[in-house]
Amino acid sequence: MEYLGTTQNASYCGPRKTCSFNEPLGVQLPVMQECCQPYYLPGYRYLNTWRPSLFHKISTAQICPEEGATCQGIQKPPTILPSLRAGLFCRYSPHDWDRSQEMQMRGAEASRLWAGRLIGDSRRLVHDKDQLTRQMQEGTCRNLGQRLSDIGFWKSELTYELERLLNENRGLDAFKKRLECAADEVNCPLQVALECLYHREKRIGIDLVHDNVEKNLIREVDLLKCCQEQMRKLAQRIEIQLRDNRDAQHALERDLEDKNSAQFIDEKCFNLRNTSDCISFFHGMEKIDGTISVPETWAKFSNDNIKHSQNMRANSIRLQEEAKNLFENLSDQMWKQFTNTNLAFSARISEVTDVKNKLQMQLAKTLHEIFQAENTIVLLERSIMAKECPLKVAQTRLECRSRRPNVEMCRDIPQFKLVNEVFTIDDTLQTLRMRLRETQDTLQLLVMTKCRLEHELAIKANTLCIDKDKCMCMRRTFPSTPRLVGYS
Repeated sequence: MEYLGTTQNASYCGPRKTCSFNEPLGVQLPVMQECCQPYYLPGYRYLNTWRPSLFHKISTAQICPEEGATCQGIQKPPTILPSLRAGLFCRYSPHDWDRSQEMQMRGAEASRLWAGRLIGDSRRLVHDKDQLTRQMQEGTCRNLGQRLSDIGFWKSELTYELERLLNENRGLDAFKKRLECAADEVNCPLQVALECLYHREKRIGIDLVHDNVEKNLIREVDLLKCCQEQMRKLAQRIEIQLRDNRDAQHALERDLEDKNSAQFIDEKCFNLRNTSDCISFFHGMEKIDGTISVPETWAKFSNDNIKHSQNMRANSIRLQEEAKNLFENLSDQMWKQFTNTNLAFSARISEVTDVKNKLQMQLAKTLHEIFQAENTIVLLERSIMAKECPLKVAQTRLECRSRRPNVEMCRDIPQFKLVNEVFTIDDTLQTLRMRLRETQDTLQLLVMTKCRLEHELAIKANTLCIDKDKCMCMRRTFPSTPRLVGYS
């Protein structure tokens, strides 16, 4: 293909020639369809619509100079010089002139008839369109009024639900604060119970027993910790519910704010008239569809927000009822356990006091027996000392009589009596000495018993001091029921 500026004999003005590149014989080449448009000189593209007959005769017979035959299906511009072509275009025949005048008359008549019908149709069209426009404008006003009514209805529903949700939020927040205060209030009796257990670990000896008081104290500590944990868990649940309520509240407030904006805009649109000053053209707005909902989904959105808020309020009411029941049950349990522990303390103190009194009585009796044993020992020692002189006398007599000469060494009655006297006194001394040792052993036993009694009395005094003076002094007061349920 040649570039612009070539002569009229350019290759693209004629038929497309096929070039053979040594194709093999017997192979049919694909048929190439002509896709180029016929070439026309500038200004002569539409001359075929009406042209003089002379030019028509010349231009219809086109011969391909290269092929020597008439071209089939390809229109080629005539190879006529521009000056000759301009002269031929200015020549008309009489038949052309008559036909032109007749066509002018027929065209004028047809234009007049068409104009008359068009004027009548236009007047009717103007009337119909005016009436249609007025009806559509009135319908739009009615629709806007109905829309404003719907917006007002949903605004009232949203406002009412928002007020109720705010009231529930305030009530639920009050219960949360009560639970936190009650959980903090439990710290004081819990600390007292732990202090009592700590003090009772200072008991001595056999009094370091796992008695009923200790069992009740452990149960009281466990109960107070359990109550505190339940209150804190419920407070955490209420906190989560408050977050959900605030989400529902924000959804209602956002929906209500959107309703207010939409109501303001629709009221402004409803009040617009043809004589308003603020109207103007906004071309293309009818082609822009920025809507994201239909009336059904629009109403469903607000209805879903209200239902969600109602569900949150129902959950809040259930949590408040649960908190009330929890306050009643836990306060009763704590008071009951506190009373049971105090009763166990009182019973234990009474029992220890009774045992202490008995030990004191035993100690007094033991001291009396010790005194008697000491007196007996003194009496036995004196008796033994008193028996030594008669024994000396009897033994001296026997010794003196043992020096009698020869036959005078007679076993006479005095001799027999002296021997009997010595044996009797000696046996008496042995008996008295044995009784003295037994009395001394008994005295030692009594002294040891006195020491054990005194030690036991010290243990009981220490236990009474712990239970009565330390523990019961701390347990004289307990938080009242209003404070246990969170009222400060």
